Amino acid sequence: MKQSIRVTVNGEEHASEVEPRTLLVTYLREQLDLTGTHIGCDTGQCGACTVMLDGQPVKSCMVLAVQADGARVGTVEGLATNGKYHPIQDAFWEKHGLQCGFCTPGMMMAAVGLLERNPNPSDAEIREQLEGNLCRCTGYQNIVAAVRSAAEAMRAGEAQPVAASGAAGAAGAAGGEEA
Repeated sequence: MKQSIRVTVNGEEHASEVEPRTLLVTYLREQLDLTGTHIGCDTGQCGACTVMLDGQPVKSCMVLAVQADGARVGTVEGLATNGKYHPIQDAFWEKHGLQCGFCTPGMMMAAVGLLERNPNPSDAEIREQLEGNLCRCTGYQNIVAAVRSAAEAMRAGEAQPVAASGAAGAAGAAGGEEA
């Protein structure tokens, strides 16, 4: 039997009917057509599905959609604001923090979670935050450099926090394309 949920995703409220066993990642991709959140392992190991849930990064393959009822969810599609990329998106591009791009949305969302909590993280803190996100293409050096660069840009006032803004933004932002 389906359950009714109300979820605010990227600043837009959605009322939906979902099966109680539907994962948040599946709900985002299949019901809301937000395909930037990737399904990698379905076991919480890879981090490709990381989204913001009430201001905290979570692996959406480990959360049921019904558990997000009444919550605010931010996805990679919501990072850009008014057609301008978020500093984390710019930094991943400029610092070559991506190769195939499959892990990129989850990496960016995990990084945003760190930067909203700690605007000036050390490299060790960046690595610790990202240790639950796997990348099979890079050696992580450029990803750490991208997060460091985004932190500098955010401290310079180039972005509002995603959690505070409700993650409102434009779909199809860098790293938000379907894979």
